[in-house]
Parts: sequence; C-alpha cells; structure tokens
Amino acid sequence: MMLPSFLILCLTLSAAVALAQAPATGQPEPGRVFCDQNVTYRIAEPATVPQPYRVFLGAWSDAAWDPNTCAALIVDNIDPDGTASIIYVFGPLGSTGRVAGGILHGTGIIRDGELRFQNSDGTQFAFRPGIADLIGRMTTPSGQSYEAAFKKAL
Repeated sequence: MMLPSFLILCLTLSAAVALAQAPATGQPEPGRVFCDQNVTYRIAEPATVPQPYRVFLGAWSDAAWDPNTCAALIVDNIDPDGTASIIYVFGPLGSTGRVAGGILHGTGIIRDGELRFQNSDGTQFAFRPGIADLIGRMTTPSGQSYEAAFKKAL
C-alpha cells in the first residue's frame, strides 16, 4: 500500500520538475532582422547594469560603414567591471549584396566612456554615446577608418 503512494509522489514531483524546466510557451525570444540576418537576443534589465554603463545597453542599428556595408550592435549585458556582452552584425546594404554578412558574439570593454572590441581579423571598433545614438568608429588592420551613427532599435 505504501509503494503505490510513493510512486504517485515520485511521478508528481517528476512532472513538477519537468514543468519548471520547460521554456515558457507563447513568449518568443526577442529578435529582429539586422543587415538581412535574423538575430535573436535578450537585453538585460537596465536595473541590473551599473548606471554609468546603461547608455550602451540595447540594440543599435541602421548604420552603414560605407555605401555597401550595413552594421548593427547589440549590447545585451554589462558587468560591473565594464565588460560588455555584445553581438555585432554586418552585411550588405540594400540589394547590392556585394558584402558577405556575419554575426559575431563576443565581449567588449567600456573604458573612459567608450565601448571597444576587436574582431578576429584585427579590425577595431569603438562606440561612444551621441545625443540619441551611438557613434561608431571602425579601424581596419590596414589603417582605414570609418565612422557611423547607430540608432537605438525599438
């Protein structure tokens, strides 16, 4: 008699654990198309990010380094030491399609009011707050420099 009750209790607890671990249905991950690529991301609650860094938090898009290259930046979290979790997206601007696209997940660092990171080919990026946007600067390994305004995505 004790064994069936114990089995029912185990099954009930097992079902409760499975439900608790299941992802919430009906609530898709936030995402958007940037530079012809679908990007899924989740921005941290601003209250969890140190005040001086909150201006960088969010999705920033509608930027062009040159007439052919689209760019977007997502800063999804920032630690108290200024380490930022980022997603950098690039691709063709318009229908020309002459530029290969990509999505880079990585980290940057905020120092002296500027978010900086580097990709694997040595291209360096720096972003500073503008009036209502982020001003980005990209410097290639060969020394070419580009600047673009990144608008806050809604």
